[in-house]
Amino acid sequence: MDRHNGKSNNIRIWELDFLRGLALILMTYFHLIYDMKELYEYPVSYEGNITDYIGKLSAILFITISGISTSLGRSSWKRGLKVLGAAMLITLVSYIFDNDFFVIFGILHFLGLSMILSIILKKLNNIALVALGTAIMIVGYNISLDNFNNDYLMMLGFRSPAFSSSDYYPLIPYLGIFMIGMVLGRMLYQRKKSLIVPLPGHIIISMAGRHSLPIYLIHQPVIILILYLINYF
Repeated sequence: MDRHNGKSNNIRIWELDFLRGLALILMTYFHLIYDMKELYEYPVSYEGNITDYIGKLSAILFITISGISTSLGRSSWKRGLKVLGAAMLITLVSYIFDNDFFVIFGILHFLGLSMILSIILKKLNNIALVALGTAIMIVGYNISLDNFNNDYLMMLGFRSPAFSSSDYYPLIPYLGIFMIGMVLGRMLYQRKKSLIVPLPGHIIISMAGRHSLPIYLIHQPVIILILYLINYF
């Protein structure tokens, strides 16, 4: 996850840390239910219910906050390469662990590539970003992109019916959400300062948000290990 939060005189924007930490908690819950169902066949479900919506909400939060943070900082390509490196590690480990859970282009791949593309996107004004972002979302959510003959453009969303990735966030439609986040960052955080007074007791969740990338990388192995031990004993 993107760790940049937007700073002014070394003062962090606490609500971005907090929302990112909240997104991390929601995604951890979703992955817990997912692993219980797919790895150990517990009688739980993650499709078409509240768990499904929690998973979608966590992803939207991550993407939007990443867009906001990217609009506030510099060296987006460096952070993007770092996140892409972490994403490729997940791809390698998931392939070794189980081909059925192979992650080809998950949310970290998407976020890393989006940060790199932001070098170009930052040149657009707010109206152009909103218009293009909205168009990308409309296309992605309303037109079927899974009936192509190959998967060479799967990062864009164009894929064959046989394509499979246990975590999949293509540029269409999700880049549109990222772009809307960039506009929100420009509009809400022109002074690069928090907009609201910190909530009492926010520090634990905010701390998780500050270190969301390493936590994201280790949370699945920890969940799988715990479930394995419970199942074993």
